Amino acid sequence: MQKNLYIYSEYLISPQELYEIIEEDNVKVFDTCVLLHMKDGEHFAESGIEDYRKEHIKSAGFIDLLNDWSDTSSDLNHTLPSISDLSLAIGSSGISEQDQVVLYSSGNMMWATRAWWCLHYAGHTNIKILNGNLRAWKQAELPCESGENKYTIARFNAVPRKEIFSDTTQVEQGINQRTCTINALTAELYEGTADFYYGRRGHIPGSLSLPFLDILDNDFFKEPNELKNILESQGMISAESVIIYCGGGIAATLNAFACKLLGQDNVSVYDGSMSEWVLSDDREVTLGTKP
Repeated sequence: MQKNLYIYSEYLISPQELYEIIEEDNVKVFDTCVLLHMKDGEHFAESGIEDYRKEHIKSAGFIDLLNDWSDTSSDLNHTLPSISDLSLAIGSSGISEQDQVVLYSSGNMMWATRAWWCLHYAGHTNIKILNGNLRAWKQAELPCESGENKYTIARFNAVPRKEIFSDTTQVEQGINQRTCTINALTAELYEGTADFYYGRRGHIPGSLSLPFLDILDNDFFKEPNELKNILESQGMISAESVIIYCGGGIAATLNAFACKLLGQDNVSVYDGSMSEWVLSDDREVTLGTKP
């Protein structure tokens, strides 16, 4: 892979590169997996900690995005906690500002990019995604283990980058200002033809479709030139600003991370996404393929 062509190639790390530094004291590796199931026609989320305990990268810890890094008091799933609660959760995971953090998921890559986005929001400056995920680590025959590892609790002082998350008002303003607004869900969910949907079928008016899985190839981010062409097909690289949403602010972070890789720094994630948008009948939704 021509990783040098990414503008911010330092946001990714290969399995071999991770293996070479994993024993260093300031390197902290985490599985971030959350499992999604269908129950009574709705998504049901479950912590992936049991899968982590069965098998994980040697010495890796676990970040419980569902219970520790989300606002569990909110009616919306997976939303960002207060900055003080997030700082406490990050420190409780054993992460300090001086650490080099490497994130992966034993499940879908979007959970790793969600954790990356939360850490980036909190002001951490040395965070990497394991390109290829756990699958690539195992294919390289690098060491795994079972059980559970916990890093020593650290102190983390967050300096929030508030601009990398958007709220409903900012999305509404963006529509009026023709901000590049992207739906990261499947084409069927965007069009409103899927069996499952978030409260109401369809998408936010004016938004374009770029399904999050289109930017990956077997858990690897697509090569830089191909990835750039995919993102720019919806104007995401050349746009002055980009807002990305999905169902609950998770899948959108994959697209947002891809934008960051290619140098689009003015990108934010609508944290409440469709789950919040549909709560008010005053906010319209659009069906079909047109924005």
